[in-house]
Amino acid sequence: MKKKVLCLLMIVCMVAMLLTGCGSGSDKAGSNGELNIFVWTEYVPESVIDKFEKETGIKVNMSTYSSNEDMLSKVKSEAPGAYDIVQPSDYMVAQMISQDMLKELDFEKLPNFENIGESYKNPSYDPGNVYSVPYMGGAGAIVVNTKKIDMEIDSYDDLFDPSLKGQLVVLDDFRAIIGMTSKSMGYSFNETDEAVLEEVSKKLMKLKDNVVLYDSDSPKSALISGDCNAGMIWSAEVAMAMEENPDLEVIYPSEGPYLFFDNWCVTKESKNYENAMKFINFMMDPENMAMVLEEFPYLCANEKAIEMMGDEYSSNPAKNPPAEVIAKGEYVQNLDSDVLDIYSHMWTKLKE
Repeated sequence: MKKKVLCLLMIVCMVAMLLTGCGSGSDKAGSNGELNIFVWTEYVPESVIDKFEKETGIKVNMSTYSSNEDMLSKVKSEAPGAYDIVQPSDYMVAQMISQDMLKELDFEKLPNFENIGESYKNPSYDPGNVYSVPYMGGAGAIVVNTKKIDMEIDSYDDLFDPSLKGQLVVLDDFRAIIGMTSKSMGYSFNETDEAVLEEVSKKLMKLKDNVVLYDSDSPKSALISGDCNAGMIWSAEVAMAMEENPDLEVIYPSEGPYLFFDNWCVTKESKNYENAMKFINFMMDPENMAMVLEEFPYLCANEKAIEMMGDEYSSNPAKNPPAEVIAKGEYVQNLDSDVLDIYSHMWTKLKE
């Protein structure tokens, strides 16, 4: 009798363990584990994430941010390894490298890196691509509703004109907007001279009355709805807005535009490094990258994906900024903390 009871107890325990496994293993984390990614808003389509999960069995947990500084702060404040993959822009890659926040990539597990154009490899902010793989980028473009704005606009400087009072949407990004102001005065996006920055600060305040909305998440929405009639936003956001409102026009500033390029990076404390390599390699597959461009048409580093997109993408100046625009533009750089404090104070004063 005791043997029968013991057997029954063992069977019950085994069934319980099996049920527990079914309830917490594959359903929660996928049959091959999970991956925690922290990326820009409206930058990685859910359809592409779904495809990766289906092909690999890896569960992807995606969180989003709207500025490099927000991302950096969040990664620092969370427990180590809370995120496996982050998506910093050029200058932020350099900053994270300097703070020992990134893990070296294993290119033996990234064969699709061959699809990346040579001009995007070996960037100044990460020589040899030790820590980063280029994803997408673009320019801080001017957008104008030609039916609502009478004045001719061809420069960042024009956006400070008093006639544009209450009509602008601009990026909620202090490096872009302070940089734009500096550039409109003939200085650099990376100006560090305190006397010059004092001049820039005075002009920056002239933008205050013109701006209705600071938005880096979806600035196109205010242009499509007609709440704003001009602005300085991501070039691809202009492209998407133009599809909804044909009265909108993209303009690249005569001073030379703000340029950015975002990258795939793995955090130093990543708990899912192998899955991170699989994801980054997946995102460099031309077919998968073309799926991204169909939804979010930014400047792309993947030459094979660009070929798949055809002329509709390549010949659209908002989706694919011309080479001469890129040549005239300027990337922001990693600045010393003392200078960034000045920038932060200027930004706070503008938005008060």
